[in-house]
Amino acid sequence: MATSPKPVKKVPIHLQSAQNRVYIKNGEIVNHDKSFKADVYIEDGIIKFVGSAADITIPGGVRTIDAAGKLIIPGGIDPHTQLQSPARDAVSVADDFYNGTKAAVAGGTTMIIDCVLPNKHESMVEAYDEWRSKADPKACCDYALHLGITWWSKSVYEEIGICCKELGINSFKMFMANKGVYMLSDAELLDVFERIRGLNGVAMIHAENGDIIAKNTHRLLAEGISGPEGHELSRQEEVEAEAVHRACILAHQMKTPLYVTSLTSKSSAELVGRARRSGYCVFGETLASSLGRSMSSVRKPERIYYITSPPIRESAETPRQLMKSLAYDDLQVTGSDNRTFNKQQKDLGVGNFTKIPNGVNGAEDRMSLVWEKGVHQGLLDPCRFVAVTSTNAAKIFNIYPQKGRIAVGSDADIVIWNPQATRTISKESHHHACDFNIFEGMTVHGVPEYVLVRGRICAENGVVRVAEGFGRFIPMQVRPPFVYDIIEGKVQKTLEEPHEEIHNGNLAKKLAELDIQIPPHEPIMLAGNLPMPAEGSICSTPSVRGRVDGKRDMQESSFSISEELDRSGVRACIKVKNPPGGKSSGFW
Repeated sequence: MATSPKPVKKVPIHLQSAQNRVYIKNGEIVNHDKSFKADVYIEDGIIKFVGSAADITIPGGVRTIDAAGKLIIPGGIDPHTQLQSPARDAVSVADDFYNGTKAAVAGGTTMIIDCVLPNKHESMVEAYDEWRSKADPKACCDYALHLGITWWSKSVYEEIGICCKELGINSFKMFMANKGVYMLSDAELLDVFERIRGLNGVAMIHAENGDIIAKNTHRLLAEGISGPEGHELSRQEEVEAEAVHRACILAHQMKTPLYVTSLTSKSSAELVGRARRSGYCVFGETLASSLGRSMSSVRKPERIYYITSPPIRESAETPRQLMKSLAYDDLQVTGSDNRTFNKQQKDLGVGNFTKIPNGVNGAEDRMSLVWEKGVHQGLLDPCRFVAVTSTNAAKIFNIYPQKGRIAVGSDADIVIWNPQATRTISKESHHHACDFNIFEGMTVHGVPEYVLVRGRICAENGVVRVAEGFGRFIPMQVRPPFVYDIIEGKVQKTLEEPHEEIHNGNLAKKLAELDIQIPPHEPIMLAGNLPMPAEGSICSTPSVRGRVDGKRDMQESSFSISEELDRSGVRACIKVKNPPGGKSSGFW
């Protein structure tokens, strides 16, 4: 006898208030690990339902958005901004917490992490209070804070503990450059790393050799080289790479997780990748400015407006090389280091490159630039795009899955992304407070059609409606599992038969082309052998630009050495003899 189909049990939604009720239908959800068709229901700023329309009953009076043909992605997280930060000669930064977060939201970023920079001999707690007083009344989206360690003493040692235990800070930024201002010595860095490790925090580093920069600057000015070209000449790629290498070793000696900010060169990115393959717990961040521009295309009279540190590099190949590093997982995160000045302020450095205020825009254009240079050009797939613009930052700084994921219970920081739409970047239409844009005239694919910040529609088809002070401070707790599970050896998994699992047709051929040897029991993870989930596809680097559906093409698969994907997947073991970027002996 035939049996009747089992009726589908629908999920009733009980409305608690009339605020922030949104239903998004017919879209393709893209998380960092997979994509799948599903609808999303939001109430009071929280995702309440993710699934089929057949499984939910939606009451009347709810705002419905049809996302057919669009992607539903987690809102971007910009882990590196400097809004309202101090500058020399009392020059004010153009973007404050209102304009900066408004610009971020317009581009699809729904959370920023700004950096508190105390002056030398200033209390870290007092500087934290100052930043909160600036941000709380102005921020249009949620924000968190890193804390800069700009000097070292017993009081700083004690205040780091207060920040971790009482103030919601788990990340601390040090400088190997800015001699005489923020720069710490190697001995001080070792002490700071040790203290951070003892508190289960995350160490961050701006890696440039400050002593070399000081020497070069003095020499260049003595030789009469005073224009903006002197900036990069004083801090060439090897000056950055040397400091990256040294920082990795110092942190590794203290068993401290390290996050290297603002990587702008191929050599530095390769060093981070090699350190990771050598077992170091290190993460790398590159910037929208270095992914979107090189100085080769900038006229010399205009270069003063592009000055930032580390500098945007001269080579036209650098942006693509950095994007490949994101694809290879040598780098894991993209930020903006958004610190804007008007042309008049930048012109204060005419005739002396050391007086040019350092900083450029990027918060608004970061998401579209990564899509254009990464996904549209075939170097990233949409899942990896989500990882490097949102999820990886959320995991590293311990706010996942509250942020960085489309899932029940997560904050409704959501972007409805049109991968086919284009826009042209211009100072005439951007939302920054500065009067120029370093990406002026660039046309990019990938446009946020709707941006929801905790369920509130703040951007809709190019119209931005934000509320000053709507953003909340988000505490970041110590011991991020994504970071400390690596240090404690909890994320390495091996297969009973790694050779049988990996040697399968096209993938084995691709590994052979990369000169990758596959011995048993080497703790490096391969993302290419994860099982296919029933509800969707795990994305790899696509053969069709922007593809998010369809089955996995193993010939086009890319490998990853990070814990980027969910820990539920099976991982194989590989040994990289000649990784992308060159053969390594140790990691230098």
